[in-house]
Amino acid sequence: MLDALNIQDYSKVVRPEVIDQLHQLAAPLAGAKVVHVNSTKLGGGVAEILDRLIPLKRSLNINASWETIGGDPDFFVCTKAFHNGLQGNRVDIPQHLLNHFESINEENAEKLRSTLEDADYVFIHDPQPAPLLKLCPNRKGKWVWRCHIDVSRPHRPVWKYLKRFLHDYDASIYSLAAFAQPLGHPQFLVPPSIDPLSEKNIELSKSDVRDTAKKFGFDLNRPIISQISRFDRFKDPVGVIRAYKLVKEYLPVQLVLAGGGATDDPEGAAVLEEVKELAGDDPDLHILLLPPDAHRTINAIQRCSDVVLQKSVREGFGLTVTEALWKKKPVIGGETGGITLQVVNHHTGFLVNTPEGAAFRIRYLLSRPKERKTMGKKGFEFVRDHFLLTRHLRDYLTILVSLNHKDSSKISLG
Repeated sequence: MLDALNIQDYSKVVRPEVIDQLHQLAAPLAGAKVVHVNSTKLGGGVAEILDRLIPLKRSLNINASWETIGGDPDFFVCTKAFHNGLQGNRVDIPQHLLNHFESINEENAEKLRSTLEDADYVFIHDPQPAPLLKLCPNRKGKWVWRCHIDVSRPHRPVWKYLKRFLHDYDASIYSLAAFAQPLGHPQFLVPPSIDPLSEKNIELSKSDVRDTAKKFGFDLNRPIISQISRFDRFKDPVGVIRAYKLVKEYLPVQLVLAGGGATDDPEGAAVLEEVKELAGDDPDLHILLLPPDAHRTINAIQRCSDVVLQKSVREGFGLTVTEALWKKKPVIGGETGGITLQVVNHHTGFLVNTPEGAAFRIRYLLSRPKERKTMGKKGFEFVRDHFLLTRHLRDYLTILVSLNHKDSSKISLG
């Protein structure tokens, strides 16, 4: 976590009034103790956001901290099943795993109870630590459940089990209106964001990009398409390979499938093996298993790509889409979840539902360099206006202020 990060650093990227508004929103929250809790500090968009968001809150005189819960393999097998079930898969979770899920949360509550009960605000991210609220009976602050998952059509038995832990929260946050579920408390919509000043998103020199391409054997004289995601079935890497093979019948294209795992995802290794088997020995198909801190490498891969894919079949938001748009790359994305907030069809990219549709749009874009450039510029502006970390921080501060005045029809910030 970069404690030296300061909100003033963003004055080079956003308008001055954005920084002024953040200071105004933070003023009534000065000194407040805000704790975020999730299940991993490595891998995935949630960890990346918190790694940057917490220092920015601190720079605004808010006493923000980040805690993670621990768990063993059975715990994460259970929570991965929750994730799959919440995104619509029919899963049958044995009772012994549910019991284990609750007992692991009890163990974590013993370690975190004093910190959480003393906090003014607690943000609990996703299902893994959801039971902590009921295990902190002497809490004094407001608790918010932050759901980063597409729960628009959950498998009902999974949702029925989990929502009994969620009713008593003071509020919940979702990335899209379609994801919100009735829980009897205020609900807020907060799309995720990227940090334009992070290693993954800063400008890189042409030599940095060339060095990365050389390191992995990419040919910069031929078209490159890429998808950068965890090796997860919902990201549909198999569908990406099928689309690539259809395109390669007509164009000398290269595919980069780059990603890694998260410490709370036990299925990643199996998906990676499926991908490798389908890829075979194709020298133009580059499968890269990257460490969680390979941010600069990911940045360079996206910048040397002509087209970026995110062909998810379900997606909470898809920060890799945001990252690619920020780098002025058109994105071909699955027509699902948060991708539809970012890929404006025919403007910032294309939405697709099948490998064949993805292949058609890849060929279309690779044959039209001027249109790729125009789409890239539109995508960059769209992200700057809607999906940067400063907007995310503003939304969170606004929620905290509103929770302090939820019985008021008007809130004055002075």
